Amino acid sequence: MPVGNHPAHGHATDGGPLKRELGERHIRLMALGACIGVGLFLGSAKAIEMAGPAIMLSYIIGGLAILVIMRALGEMAVHNPVAGSFSRYAQDYLGPLAGFLTGWNYWFLWLVTCVAEITAVAIYMGIWFPDVPRWIWALAALGSMGAVNLVAVKAFGEFEFWFALIKIVTIIAMVLGGIGIIAFGLGNDGVAVGISNLWSNGGFMPNGVTGVLMSLQMVMFAYLGVEMIGLTAGEARNPQKTIPHAIGSVFWRILLFYVGALFVILSIYPWNEIGSQGSPFVMTFERLGIKTAAGIINFVVITAALSSCNGGIFSTGRMLYSLAQNGQAPAAFARTSKNGVPRNALLLSIGALLLGVLANYLVPEKVFVWVTSIATFGAIWTWVMILLAQLKFRAGLGSAERNALQYRMWLWPLSSYLALAFLVLVVGLMAYFEDTRVALYIGPAFLVLLTVLYYALRLAPKEAQGAAGTVS
Repeated sequence: MPVGNHPAHGHATDGGPLKRELGERHIRLMALGACIGVGLFLGSAKAIEMAGPAIMLSYIIGGLAILVIMRALGEMAVHNPVAGSFSRYAQDYLGPLAGFLTGWNYWFLWLVTCVAEITAVAIYMGIWFPDVPRWIWALAALGSMGAVNLVAVKAFGEFEFWFALIKIVTIIAMVLGGIGIIAFGLGNDGVAVGISNLWSNGGFMPNGVTGVLMSLQMVMFAYLGVEMIGLTAGEARNPQKTIPHAIGSVFWRILLFYVGALFVILSIYPWNEIGSQGSPFVMTFERLGIKTAAGIINFVVITAALSSCNGGIFSTGRMLYSLAQNGQAPAAFARTSKNGVPRNALLLSIGALLLGVLANYLVPEKVFVWVTSIATFGAIWTWVMILLAQLKFRAGLGSAERNALQYRMWLWPLSSYLALAFLVLVVGLMAYFEDTRVALYIGPAFLVLLTVLYYALRLAPKEAQGAAGTVS
């Protein structure tokens, strides 16, 4: 498939097409940065409380499911690299309504997630500047990340690269430092700490299988964002090469960053004390004799939140652009600036986020729990659509076409069905636990509202447009 500087779906836009300016290093670190958000630094303490040291199992099981989902997305993205990614594939293989729901749901999901990330920035800036009202930091975070996205996709890619690098270097330093404490007694007068904390406080699985199951929803929230790699396909310089590389390395990185970091933390500290004395990352660095550890980690968490917000604004803009190109959003959102940035789509998303900042100002206490559960529901819907679209896509290919696929799903279709079953289990668990049940009221209600709008406004894509990107 030719990958030149042409509009993603062959329709003219005012300022020209999206520009293919994201290189391999940008996309690789975006893939990584996307899944190391505030979830690891903030959400992990809550998940550890539920599962104890067995939280590592939750991350590995969730990681395997994500690997299958990403492989399914990669198969379609390499075959047909377009800006709308999974919303486009849902439309092509599952029908216009599925594409419409998936696109708008994903837009909403990132709005909600960005609000969580902006909230986190405000909370952590408050540690340094306790007298400044929170909403000022929230507004500053939104303004700066919005500006980066409006300049050019290359500016977005550069910011994301450096943000992700800060997080990665910090986690590797903590893992290495932690191994020093465990094996050589660094910061502990030379007495090796060992790993007995993994089983000595009520066992490896202190709350039984129930605890592991309870933690899965938090774990899956931490993985939200990996599918963003698919959205970069429309602006990647060489999608056939960069996307498989980025996807292929996701699982190993998850093992290193999530499981590695948790292994170190849970070996050094009894699991039932984590979170009670502040961030385990801060405690580990302080133990190594780094006096400014709290300040360093605070800085890292702020960049992690800004990075996630940056990626979220990118995602909402690209999704809205793609929906507009398919006739499923106002045509104005399909226009791009001279730099190939979908400016109108980005401005609407940034405007909607301002409302989120306002909500954060009015009800700050409840925001985080609600937001994570609603976003998890939205992510699960997206992942289910990716798996279903890929099953349909592969089933529609002749044997010669199947053999010609450059990048393909392992153990198809068994792997897809197992991943689907796992996602259904996570939704069942969300319904079972009271804290996360709110998502199952708001998420489906939003999908019903979208369906009503779809039929009321007759938003089925125009025939010519619908066929333009279809790959048989």
